[in-house]
Amino acid sequence: MERSELVELLSPEGLRLLDSLPPYESAANVVRVVSDLRKAGHAPGLVAAVLGQSRLRARAVPKFGEFAGRMLFTETGLEQATRLRVAALHAGRFAGASLNRVVDLGCGIGGDAMALAAMDLEVTAVDADEVTATVASFNLAPFENATVLNADAESVDLTGFDAAWLDPARRTAGHTNTSRLTRPEDYSPSLDFVFGLRERMPIGVKLGPGHDREQIPVDAEAQWVSVDGKLVEMALWFGSLARTGIRRSALLLGRDGSHELNAPADSEDAPVGVLGDYLYEPDGAIIRARLIGDLARSLDALMLSESIAYLTSASLVRTPFATAFRVLETLPVDEKKLRLALQERRIGTLEIKKRGVDVDPATLRTRLRLKGPESGTLVLTRAAGHRVALLVERVSALS
Repeated sequence: MERSELVELLSPEGLRLLDSLPPYESAANVVRVVSDLRKAGHAPGLVAAVLGQSRLRARAVPKFGEFAGRMLFTETGLEQATRLRVAALHAGRFAGASLNRVVDLGCGIGGDAMALAAMDLEVTAVDADEVTATVASFNLAPFENATVLNADAESVDLTGFDAAWLDPARRTAGHTNTSRLTRPEDYSPSLDFVFGLRERMPIGVKLGPGHDREQIPVDAEAQWVSVDGKLVEMALWFGSLARTGIRRSALLLGRDGSHELNAPADSEDAPVGVLGDYLYEPDGAIIRARLIGDLARSLDALMLSESIAYLTSASLVRTPFATAFRVLETLPVDEKKLRLALQERRIGTLEIKKRGVDVDPATLRTRLRLKGPESGTLVLTRAAGHRVALLVERVSALS
């Protein structure tokens, strides 16, 4: 979103028009809406601005629920914004540690700052980009205990603050068509500044879930979070925001609530064993936190192969931390023989999962020339170092 577009949007006419639009449905529906708005006499720039926001509000619902309909967004800001459910957990850390004056350095559109303010904490949200800071101001307007500054995070006077939350920008500058930054020194604020700040006050830091683990400071509690099976972030906690004795945590949030596995350090992998009747695929948060060994021991399971995140056991143990599959058959690894085996079983719809093998599932699915009314799940991986093809069926949701 450009500054001129935001000016159009924030006019009384713009906000009234935005709130009057029906829920965004599809790009095809936009043509009709544009025609109706232009016939009503609205300027092209204003029409483009409100329809862009209507589309972003629809996309924001999975992250912000019913609040999305009362917020403003930028493309990049929405992409990097914390889900409201996760932001509430962040805010709970600060409230639980009695850290009442919090500065949010790199606030983006204000998702985390909203959660902090909702906890009755005094929040100052800071963003270097003028448009983003203005959007954050709009989103935080209902909270009298929230202030927004358009400033560089590294230049803000931190006197009087109890703690800081930081979500460094990990994409190039701009509001659309940005690209991911690969070097931490290019983040804004830089990781050197971020980690240096922990010497002054308790801090929490949000980074991508695939961030280089070698860069995690030894005094951090590192927590990987997945929502409905999707890995969404790694959060680092320092000082009084970190829990005693915990350095690695995997937090899973789903429709059935939250589940956490934590440890004082990376867990040692379980031994490799023979393929049993059940195969377990750990949640991404468990894998990133390197708690596969602890999970295996809780299931009385073994690794299927060294350094591959599949577990196996002779019996089923229900757990929220992994998806379980019943092993039906071991099929040929050779592609021609595999195709014949699947044809014999009349499998026309096939889910292909793979780990530890160089296979493109989409390409392989085409080459297998699947036909038939049956469906199945194929796991391509290694067992004790050797390639295997396993026909499995998913066990009903575990709890």
